[in-house]
Amino acid sequence: MPEATGAVQAAPPGDSTGSGRPARGKRALGPVALVVAGGLSVQFGAAVAVLLMPRTGALGVVSLRLALAAIVLLAVCRPALRGHSRADWGTVIAFGAVMAAMNCLFYQAADRIPLGAAVTLEVIGPLALSVIVSRRLVNLLWAGLALGGVLLLSGGGFDRLDPLGTAFALGAGAMWAAYIVFSARTGRRFPQADGLALAMAVGALLALPLGIVESGSKLLVPSTLGLALAVAVMSSVLPYTLELLALRRLPAPTFAVLMSLEPAIAATAGFLVLDQALAATDALAIALVIVASMGAVRTQIGRGTPESGPESGPESGPESGPESAPAQTPAPARGEAGEETL
Repeated sequence: MPEATGAVQAAPPGDSTGSGRPARGKRALGPVALVVAGGLSVQFGAAVAVLLMPRTGALGVVSLRLALAAIVLLAVCRPALRGHSRADWGTVIAFGAVMAAMNCLFYQAADRIPLGAAVTLEVIGPLALSVIVSRRLVNLLWAGLALGGVLLLSGGGFDRLDPLGTAFALGAGAMWAAYIVFSARTGRRFPQADGLALAMAVGALLALPLGIVESGSKLLVPSTLGLALAVAVMSSVLPYTLELLALRRLPAPTFAVLMSLEPAIAATAGFLVLDQALAATDALAIALVIVASMGAVRTQIGRGTPESGPESGPESGPESGPESAPAQTPAPARGEAGEETL
């Protein structure tokens, strides 16, 4: 899920040494490794969350993940509560509401359909946002590829996948697109990760009553809390930290392309942790969506889109936001979500 990422400033795409070379050999591999590690953390965190669902239900997992992640981020960031305008708080509240909705929908999907399929369907939201904002004819090709991947994944009609799970995943994708917009706005109004920490707290407050209604006292079982803390750290705190460090040295377009691999990482996590094997057609469908996402990103780069966020031309998610620097990149930066981001 994309909420793993905050709005941070990416490094310039050129080499600062003036040598004309785009990277500095081994030094360029460090940020890439951080982004890949963040993606692995988000998607394997999502796999652990699926293992936790029989104990607490999907909504219970969401409420615990957001609550524990909010506690950690608030303790680390210590955001100021004073000195913000009504518009600032309105943006944070909207961001938190979108974050809660995105996570609730995504985990409901992951409870019903394979993790790789859920993330592939979810990434359609950020991809659609990128295509719509760019308004370039070539992006119809990428949209067509993505649609072909979705149809292939569904077996030609969504009866092969659980229809409700499919609807939840597509809804999560729409919320991921909204997450990108509000993440950008929050990043412009709050310093560092303060806005993300406050929004995470808002999301936790909104999701917690749903988790309590679904699971009640089951949320307080020590072993459940331990697993939920692992999910919160893997899907939110750790990937956010890794991607924050990476974006200080990595061009945002490169970051966006790397985040386009989220569906493949999710499918791998589903296979290794949840024993969710992929058919050849499933793997091809995921590959088509990844190519479409990368193509949309490269189209934005070729156009020279300023790295100022979705309002001037979008990118995580995939998250994820799991929950991914959505404020600047033209394609999904997740997180869950990525948890973890456009």
